[in-house]
Amino acid sequence: RSLAAPRSSTTAAVSAPQHPHRRPHMGAAGVCAYLCVALALFSAQVHAFRAPLRAAFRKSGRLGATKEDEDTRNVAEWATVLKEHRGRRFQVIAAEAWEDMALKLEREHPERFRFHTSSWGHWPDGTDNIEIGGFSPHNVISGSHVVFLANFESNAQTLSQFSVIITLLQSFVESLTVVLPFYPVGQMERITKPGQVATANTYAQLFSNLPSSGKPTRVMVYDIHALQTRFYVSGTSILNLLTTVPMVLPRLQAAGIDCIAFPDDGAAKRFKTSFPDFALITCGKTRDGDDRRVVIQEGSAEGRHVCIVDDLVQTGGTLHEAGKALVEDGALSVSCFVAHGVFPNEAWRRFAKGGDRGGLFRKFWVTNSCISVTRELPTDDCFEVLDIAEQVVQDIDNFG
Repeated sequence: RSLAAPRSSTTAAVSAPQHPHRRPHMGAAGVCAYLCVALALFSAQVHAFRAPLRAAFRKSGRLGATKEDEDTRNVAEWATVLKEHRGRRFQVIAAEAWEDMALKLEREHPERFRFHTSSWGHWPDGTDNIEIGGFSPHNVISGSHVVFLANFESNAQTLSQFSVIITLLQSFVESLTVVLPFYPVGQMERITKPGQVATANTYAQLFSNLPSSGKPTRVMVYDIHALQTRFYVSGTSILNLLTTVPMVLPRLQAAGIDCIAFPDDGAAKRFKTSFPDFALITCGKTRDGDDRRVVIQEGSAEGRHVCIVDDLVQTGGTLHEAGKALVEDGALSVSCFVAHGVFPNEAWRRFAKGGDRGGLFRKFWVTNSCISVTRELPTDDCFEVLDIAEQVVQDIDNFG
């Protein structure tokens, strides 16, 4: 040791002690071998998992099943699911305007629906004094599936009904379905200048921030004007967009209607897939000097019995202009169907007998979604009001 050359601090390094549990460096060949072993073990595990699964599929007849086989199984499964849905019982609460519908649901489907009358009173200062039915003498609301038939025809009614919806959700209901046939702010989903209020957004905020019953509140809305409104509602509620078109199809066939016309491109995009067995016409507005008039942009009405279809009617000017264009193009008859008859300031009178637009439409079909208006429509005229109640029952079960 005395003769050993001294170590230089710049040329020699002290070897660190080998860690007793550290694996030696494998190199490329070792890594490849390790991966091959791991892959083999993984393949063996997958095969062991797939073997009983394939046996189960083979036993059920699903291994190698065709698209037709899968469709048949789906139809059978849907029948089972629908039977389960139709076995569900609902407690029904209704706004005053929809109490007749609630009674009809109970009368025609007593095993499914039980209506509880609510008191929609006011205190002397004008604030709400509401008592929801079904809580006394025994509470049959908590723990039950509940349907609330809503009617938002005025701001005062809307606020009162939101109070009831909140109370129901805070009463430990199993689920809550809000049936709102007409979404009155569907046309106010955008603004054109600062300071305007998009009331569709206001309603969406109210629905989105409702209390949770443990699952989303389902809000059933029919033929909403702006389809994108469904994406404004989030959080604790889901907007379920539905259509009233199935209600009018039997009437169209009975009346010999063979052609459907849309007053504008928006209505065509919304409804055209609902009428696969009819000839289709699309109309649109064009400028004629200082005037704007409706013309046929696609299709022909010559020799056809035509029905104009749209989501709602206000004053009815566009429907009237479209009807005249169809007659000028050779239509044998013109009728009309709209989901929502808003008709502000009794605008429907212009289409009735003696009105300046009377006689143009052979039939004017409209649902009773705007119940306070359609109650006033004459029964001995061109108008025919379609009751939405049975469609609601079907859609409660079908989930759209």
